[in-house]
Formats: sequence, C-alpha cells, structure tokens
Amino acid sequence: MKKFDWKLTIRLNIILLKVVGLWPKGDETYKCNLYTAYAIISGTLFTIGHNLLQTINLFFIYNNLEAVTATIFVSLTQLLAILKSYYLVQNMGILKQLMVTLNSEMFQPKNAKQKILIEPNLSFWKTIFRAYWGNACCTLFLWAVFPIIDNTVKEFRLPLLVWYPYNTKISPLYEITYIYQIICCYFICIINISVDTLIAALNMYIGAQCDILCDDLRNIDDYSKNSSVDIVNERWINCIMHHKEILRFSENSHRFFNWIVLIQFFTSAVSIGLTMFQLTVVIPFTSEFYSFFFYLMSVTVEIFMYCWFGNEVEIKSSNIPYATFESNWIDATEETKKNILFFVLRCKKPIKMSALNLFYLSLDTFMKILRTSWSYFAVLHQVNVKDLSK
Repeated sequence: MKKFDWKLTIRLNIILLKVVGLWPKGDETYKCNLYTAYAIISGTLFTIGHNLLQTINLFFIYNNLEAVTATIFVSLTQLLAILKSYYLVQNMGILKQLMVTLNSEMFQPKNAKQKILIEPNLSFWKTIFRAYWGNACCTLFLWAVFPIIDNTVKEFRLPLLVWYPYNTKISPLYEITYIYQIICCYFICIINISVDTLIAALNMYIGAQCDILCDDLRNIDDYSKNSSVDIVNERWINCIMHHKEILRFSENSHRFFNWIVLIQFFTSAVSIGLTMFQLTVVIPFTSEFYSFFFYLMSVTVEIFMYCWFGNEVEIKSSNIPYATFESNWIDATEETKKNILFFVLRCKKPIKMSALNLFYLSLDTFMKILRTSWSYFAVLHQVNVKDLSK
C-alpha cells in the first residue's frame, strides 16, 4: 500500500510558516544562512517593531477608555505572535522530530479501512482551518479599507492607532505608513493562525493515531487465524510499542505548546471581552462594527479549536482499554497476557493535553473562557455607562 503522507494535510500551514521565516527547509533547524537572516529581519520589522510602537501609543491615549480597549486587544494579538514565534523557534528541533515520527512506519495506516477511519479527523481540521482563516481575512480586509470606506483617509487616518516618531499626516509618509501597517497585520495574522492550527494539527494527529491503534487492537484476531503464535504475539507487542510512541509524541507536542496555550487562553479571554465591549460602542452594521465582529469570531474559533482537538485526544485515548478487551486476547500466551494487563492498566489514564497542568484542553475549559470573557465585558460596559451618565 502507498505510504500515507500525514504532512500533506498541513502543507499550506508549513508553507505559510516558511513565508514568515518560521520553518527552515526539510528536517533542519536554524543555521547561519540567508533564511535565518530573513527570519530575524522580518520578525523585527513587522512583528516586534510594530507591537512596540503600538504599545507606546497607549501612554498617549490612556484617559480614553474606548481608544484604549480598541488598542489593547490588537496589541495582545500582536504580542502573542511574538511569543509564539519565540517558542516555535526555541522548539524547532522538537517539531522537526515530530514530523519525522509522524511519517514513520509505526504511525502509518495499515489498510484502506484505517485511511477511511482517520479521514474525518483530517477533514474537520481542514474545515476549522478554513473557518479560522476566513474570519481573520475578513477582519484584516475591513481594518485595511475602513479609513477609505468612511472617507477619513482624507484626514490621514490610519487603520490602527499607532505612535510613530514622525508626522504621518503628510504625503508620502502617510501612504508608506498605511501600507506598512497592512503588511504588519497580515504578517502577524499568518504567525498566529499558522502556529494555532499547527498545535491543533498535532492534537488531531494524536487522536488519529489512537483511532488506528484501537482498530489494530479490535481486529488483531482477523490476522491470527492463519498466523503462528509468534506472529500474533509480535503484533501485540507492536500495538504496545505503538502506544508508547503515541505517548512520546504527545509529551513532545505538549512540551512545545505548554506556554503558548497558557498565554493564549488568558489573552483570548481578555480579547473576547474587549471586542464585545467595542461592539457596543461603535455604530452598528458599519465596516468597523463588522471588523470587530469577525475578529470576535476568529478568537472564538481559535479557542474552540484548541479545546476541541484537546478534548478529542482525551476521548479517543480513553477508548484504547475498551478496544483491548474487544480483541482476541484470550488465545494469547501467558507472557503476552501479562503484557496486555500492564498495557490496560497504563491506558486507564487517558492522554490529557493541558497548559502547564493548570487546566486541560477540553470543551469545559472553552465554556469557562467564554464565561470569563463575559465577566470582563460586563465590567467594561458598566464603567462606560457610568462615564456617559456623568
């Protein structure tokens, strides 16, 4: 059977990471070459520099609640892009090794049935990927054209509130700065979305491997009828080794995105609350309103993606002990039965993806984040109403 290419599903994801300087070619990590120089220059110019200038601007608008909230949620997104880039570069060796493991012989589907079995996992990830990118692109497009649509471009208004050490209200500095902001936004967007969907893909792969393992266990007797005892025992051992590789894969994945998820969940809760507040203070059904709406949808999809695939890992890994009992373990040798017993005891504890073991990636966590965001929104709305009533 033709070898299944797991990386084909995330090919676009890897291409986008290459564009922003966050994925060296092949299985290599960063070296002293032109690509590394490009990564440093582009990251400094379009990510760190832009975020620093936008943060400085907060000191000039701190007494304007609406302007501050409109700036903070964007700044948080840009700050996340810097942190994600840092952890991606720091763990590049681990990630490249994960890609090698993913296409190893042990992780391959054994037959056409297993390819069909894992297809829903891959298809749902692609659907989430498109939904995430669709909302993000709508947000960025509306941010980019808002000054043109409301005709404030004549007043030299920029898409984002950012401080610059020069006068942006004269031509051609205004046009150059306008284009620079748009490039920065798309650059930061690519980083955020590509890293987020890569993390979701790693969790999706873990869940798919659990499905393959469960199918191998349930159908181990299909191969045993015309096979010797030694061959059957070898297949049991292969299943046990496969489980160990899945655990190793999940541990390495967890090591990569531990801090990213922790920071992401905190900032997303704040961003959702701030964005909902912005929706109450802008004019309804304008381009600015829709830009906030699509941004809100993007962040919500982002958090849902983390929690959904993390939840799937727990559910699918918890099916492994049941699949073992559904197999033909009765005809196994005594030594193999002992191995199966230890295997089942180990599998009783499902794989749980977490953020520094503080909270797990689950749908329950997703609901908690939404409730926290609503609390932030309620406080901001109440403060704003009091200010307006004075």
